[in-house]
Amino acid sequence: MAQGIKEPVIYYQQHPEQKYTDAVKKGFADIRKYNGMVHGLYGGDEALHGNNPTQGSELCSAVEMMFSLESILGITGEVKYADQLEKIAFNALPTQATDDYMARQYFQQANQVMITRHTRNFDQNHGGTDVCYGLLSGYPCCTSNMHQGWPKFTQNLWYATPDKGLAALVYSPSEVKAYVAGGTEVTLREDTNYPFGETIKFTLTTDKKTKSVSFPFHLRIPEWCKKATISVNGQVLQESPGNQIVKISRIWKSGDVVELKLPMHVFKTQWHENSMAVERGPISYALKIEEEWRKVKNEKDPIQYGDTYYEVHPKTPWNYGLVQVPADKLEEAFIVVKKENQATYPWNLENAPIEIKAKAKQIPSWNLYNDMAGPIPYSMTNGLETGKEEEIILIPYGCSKLRISQFPEVR
Repeated sequence: MAQGIKEPVIYYQQHPEQKYTDAVKKGFADIRKYNGMVHGLYGGDEALHGNNPTQGSELCSAVEMMFSLESILGITGEVKYADQLEKIAFNALPTQATDDYMARQYFQQANQVMITRHTRNFDQNHGGTDVCYGLLSGYPCCTSNMHQGWPKFTQNLWYATPDKGLAALVYSPSEVKAYVAGGTEVTLREDTNYPFGETIKFTLTTDKKTKSVSFPFHLRIPEWCKKATISVNGQVLQESPGNQIVKISRIWKSGDVVELKLPMHVFKTQWHENSMAVERGPISYALKIEEEWRKVKNEKDPIQYGDTYYEVHPKTPWNYGLVQVPADKLEEAFIVVKKENQATYPWNLENAPIEIKAKAKQIPSWNLYNDMAGPIPYSMTNGLETGKEEEIILIPYGCSKLRISQFPEVR
């Protein structure tokens, strides 16, 4: 499905009828409604399997859906596809592989509190190794496919435009050489800590012979951004609401700097059993759970699932519900703490660049079931027994291995 969802839009290039682009929009809406999860993917542990946050989502689905979105974005230029691409790239993708990319999960869970060899409620199980980190655990297809995620993402940060300009539609530190204005070569360097930072700086360089060049520069303003600010050489050019692509047409000179500020705010989204997720910008946040990694020598079936694999066990409690907060009080209730120095590789527990402090209560009746978080309590259920209010830490989803990312709300 992740591979095939782009097909109507690919076909649309030769048969430009709106029904083909509408079909893809309807497909994404249905996936979100019936199978969607906060990391940007869906319950798909082989077959589609609903939106319970303990259902699995395959690593192959992450990288293939990213490629489909990249293909769709290049054809349609629609903001929502870039937003969805970043959601998967900055949440689902990094958590599913170890830092050295020598081990990976076959399935990840949005609520994942035990990474052990155990037969779970998945459509298919492979000796119970599906959530373990290994080279062959689960099924070997992910070992073949996982490496395409970041390179293809990098290939699709920048786009040529029909008006002989250049578009930055997906944001990450990068540099591009491109031909604009019918053949003039320019270089644009993008400096940013995005998706953790809010500022993106673009610096233009031309060759020594080119004193100036006129071309349009297109910038995406994500849907989640309430009001972006665009400056050129330190002067504010315009402020723009989200969910649009802004075009800057001017005569450019070497050394010109465009600065895009995308202020991020805390917001919440609703999921399975009325659970809630905490989001900020393109990042979803998850409970920080201390991890105990165990290397397991596989003497049972090493040819199928590898000589060794890793289990990860929790060292701190996970069964928390977030204390209900009115929509207009989210910024006060969820305290964002940014680290001064960001590690080169931020995608692990130790290097998480941002933390969010939140109020929560433990739910004693919410326990392990089948080495998973048990059925999630329906939010705001009357009479639900809880512990005392305490402060918990949330970290970016992509930095977690163990997590609760879809929380029940409690009073």
